[in-house]
Formats: sequence, C-alpha cells, structure tokens
Amino acid sequence: MHPYRTHTCGELRDANAGDTVRLSGWIHRKRDHGNLLFVDLRDQYGITQCVIDTSSPIFATVEGTRLESVITVTGPVVARSDETVNSGLPTGTVEVGIDEVHVENPAETLPLQVNSDEDTGEDIRLRYRYLDLRREKVARNILLRNDVIASIRRRMIEGGFKEFQTPILTASSPEGARDYLVPSRLHPGKFYALPQAPQQFKQLLMVAGFDKYFQIAPCFRDEDARADRSPGEFYQLDFEMAYATQDDVFDAIEPVIAGVFEEFAGFGRDEAWAVTPTPFPRIPYAEAMLKYGSDKPDLRNPIEIADVPEVFAGSDLKIFAGLIEKGATVRAIPAPGGGAQPRSWFDKLNDWAREEGGQGLGYIVLEDGEGRGPIAKFVAGERLEKLKELAGLKDGDAVFFSAGDPADAADLAGKARTKIGEDLGLIATGRYDFCWIVDYPMYERDKDMGAIEFSHNPFSMPQGEMAALDAEDPLDVLAYQYDIVCNGVELSSGAIRNHRPDIMLKAFEIAGYDRETVEREFAGMFNAFRYGAPPHGGSAPGIDRIVMLIADEPNIREVIAFPMNQRAEDLMMGAPAEVDDTRLRELHLRKVLPKAEK
Repeated sequence: MHPYRTHTCGELRDANAGDTVRLSGWIHRKRDHGNLLFVDLRDQYGITQCVIDTSSPIFATVEGTRLESVITVTGPVVARSDETVNSGLPTGTVEVGIDEVHVENPAETLPLQVNSDEDTGEDIRLRYRYLDLRREKVARNILLRNDVIASIRRRMIEGGFKEFQTPILTASSPEGARDYLVPSRLHPGKFYALPQAPQQFKQLLMVAGFDKYFQIAPCFRDEDARADRSPGEFYQLDFEMAYATQDDVFDAIEPVIAGVFEEFAGFGRDEAWAVTPTPFPRIPYAEAMLKYGSDKPDLRNPIEIADVPEVFAGSDLKIFAGLIEKGATVRAIPAPGGGAQPRSWFDKLNDWAREEGGQGLGYIVLEDGEGRGPIAKFVAGERLEKLKELAGLKDGDAVFFSAGDPADAADLAGKARTKIGEDLGLIATGRYDFCWIVDYPMYERDKDMGAIEFSHNPFSMPQGEMAALDAEDPLDVLAYQYDIVCNGVELSSGAIRNHRPDIMLKAFEIAGYDRETVEREFAGMFNAFRYGAPPHGGSAPGIDRIVMLIADEPNIREVIAFPMNQRAEDLMMGAPAEVDDTRLRELHLRKVLPKAEK
C-alpha cells in the first residue's frame, strides 16, 4: 500500500465499500458524538468523513490533534445509513473507519480559521496566504484560474497561434506606466527594466517572420492598486498577428474569449450566465463617451446619456446658459422610474456628485406631462419637449444634468449613470455583456501643460497613415486602436500597429519626440522596421480580470495566488526588503532616503 494514500479525499464512493484504503490530508473539522469522533479529512479534491470509536487505542492521538494538522489514516470504507448520508458531499454516502493514524505534521494554533469564510482582514489573509488558500472559496478560484488558462491556451493553439516566451529583463521605455528597474552589476549605473508588456518583442516576432504569436505573459508596472488591478505584476493573454486587419484580430480573439466565458459561465452558480453572441458590438470611442460617459461602458445598464446643450442655450438658467456660451455642454442622465424616489434620494445624489468633484446634479422629475424640481421652471414648453425627445423620457422618469467642459461633463455623467443604475436596480444580472470600443483618438492634449501627447498606444497605426499625420489636426486623427470591455471592465487594449519607420518618426514628432530620441529609446523596433516589417496587429486580454469576472469577484486579489497588498507589499515574504551594504556596493548603488517629516 502506498505510504500516504490509495485514494484522494474526493474519490471514494459506494463501490469502494468494504475496501481498506489510506487517505492523507488536513483535519478540516472534528465532531464529538459521545462514543464516536468524526473527522472531516480534506485535500485539494474534496472531503471524506472518517470516524473512530472512543475505545480505540489511537483515539487519544486523533482527539488531541489540532485542526489543519496533516494526518494519514488507514481503514475500511463503510456505507453510511440512509439517515446519515450527506448529500452535500460527493463522498457523502460513505465514511472511513480509522484503524491506523500517523500525524505527518501537527498544526499550531491557527491565526485564521480555514474552515470558515470569515474575513479576518487583508493583512492577516495575505501574511498567512498559504492558509487563506486552503479555504474552499479561494482555492476554488485559483483552480478556476488554472482551468481558464488551460482553455485559453488550447483555443489559441487550435487557432494556429504559436507560443513564444519574451524576455523579462529588458530596457526601460518612456511610454506607459512607471517601470520596475533592476540595477546591473556588470554595467555600473545602468538598469534593466521589467517589461510593462511584451509590446515591442511581439512586434519584433512579426518582423522576424512568425505569423501568429501568443503567450500567457507576466507584466510589471509600478502603479497603485485598484479593485481590478493588482500592484506590481499581472498576467495577460498577449497575442499578435501578421498581415492582419482590425477585423482579422476581432475574428481571431472573439471565439476564444466568448468560448472561455461560455465554458465557465456556470462557475459557482446554479445557472450559467448568458454571454454576448459574436460578433461583439463595436462602439466608436466618441459615441461611448457621449452615451455612457466612459470608454468602459457597462452595457447591462440600460441608461443612455444624451447631449442636451440646445435645451438650455439662451435659457434663464444662467449657470448652464453661461457655460454653453463659453463652449461647455450639458449632459442629461435619465433615471427611468426615478420619479417615484423620495426627495432624500435626490439630495443624496447631489451630495455624492459634490464628493466626486462636481458642482452637484440638477434634476427634473416628469409627471403628468410636466416637469417638477429645482430647475423645472427653466425647462418648460418646447424646451421640455425637446428634452423628452433627446433623452427618451416619459412620465415617472427623472433626469439629472452634468454641465461643464465636455470631458468633465462626460466623466461625471458616466459615474452618475452607474450610480443611478445601481440605486434603481437597473443593472441586469446573470450576463456577460461584451463590446469593442474602437476609433480611439491618436492624440490628446495634456490638461496641465497643453502639450500634444499619445492618448493610448504610441505604436498604433493612425487611420489614414502618413497622409492623416501630415494634413489633419493631431486631435482629429483616429487610430486603429481598440479595447474589449465586459460588464464595465476593460479586458484588453490592442491596435493595428504602425509598421513603417517614416510614420513612426512622424507620429512621435507630433508628440514631442525628436528623431534622435526615437532612434535611441526604441532602437530595436525602429531598426527592425527598416528591413521589411509586415502589417500586423494584436491585443492582450487580462487573465486576472477574465478570471475575476467569471468568478464574480469584486476584487482581483481573490483570483491571484499570492497578491500584494494595496501598498505593493508582500507581507508573507517580507517584500520589498532592505539589502545589506555589501550587495549595494556590488550593484554600485547607495541609498538616499527621503527626509523624515517633522
């Protein structure tokens, strides 16, 4: 007999009754029933109930062993009586009598309860993550992640993509987020960077002649944590295609994403969630910002924002009319059925808007064909009829307004759309609603300095190519850039890439980079483009976010085995940590710490 197990703790069934078996695992629970002690033994595969009589010479050993100790038990499989069957366990029709026991490793007093989902706080959970990972829900999420990655890999290979690995130690890049830097021992004063993404390498693979590339790629960015973004590192399905149009990229990745979500849509639920059928809707960036106030719209929310400056232009509502004269706009956010809400709800929304940095939210309630509310007197007659037409309003609805610079008005309106949808219970459940956001602007103007800068990916091909860069206002140039969004979460950014060095130089020149800087900072890619680069494009859906959505988890930490905390600290391993002066001298570094605040 194997020294540790003949079966897993999730394997035994009625057919095993009468067999002598050996199981190993963790003591999940113990229940004392007088002359009998029941022990739930757990491993990755499940739980098996084991039982020992108080008359057994090894009873004291079993009784005195703490929860989460690792033990090996040997004994017969016994069918349970009908009244003791546990239908909640796959192994619930049998139990194992404990004839022999060996304590492989006794556990000390636990800092958190493994057999409970009680939240003991982030610090405790992450400091003892190996215990937290034993919990059923967390373990299930990590196993889901494995299955999702395996499914993605299989689907990509079936689609003709080849898996390559790109370097982890590379050069720092001036675009994107902040790099993690690695000092070089052999080259004093010089640094490697951990890749923010394999962007340049995957394009170089296309230049090298490989037609379809992918990898489950680690990416590193020194940026703050959010609910849908882990600090430090994350993983993405990175892929690229040669001789590909935007439509080709969509056609290649939609079956993979839709297929994975359909495969796992029932995870942890009684019923599978619906998945948007392919092809996914395509929404131009400008339309998304107008209708939803965001380039990450949650399409489960039926509310659509309307641009309504004409309703207030020249009106007696001077605050809106004055803003419109100065080039501002007014956005209307309908609240279907919101007219039935108490006055306190409207007041709270106004307070919320101020907390978000706005000036509040004016509103009107539609009732008996008329409007009521603080600004209703300014919107009567033809103005009210125009408002109803533009915003799709009817009696019983309310409508809120966000006024100001188009970008600021859109931002507040988008947040209000989500808030109102949540408050009124309008956001549909049981669905994964996908869309593509397309036609991103190539450039934007920096609010503080007024300079033209890249709005998205600097390596994208501008729509119209060189002719557009030469003739159009940079702020009017669109790029072949696209994001895939699900339920208000951005899963990936992608683009058809610029593959010509002359367009690359011109595009970076507009953003303030001279030729010397481009040739120095992007030498590998710039030089490669000079020797025959095919048209190519791709994208990079985030693995962590895909699993988070499938598992219906609000925080990405719940689907990562060993995440950092909000301050980018690994409490379990003690990172980041100080290193001694000897190591620093090897790396030609010295510490210059910030002065302590008085």
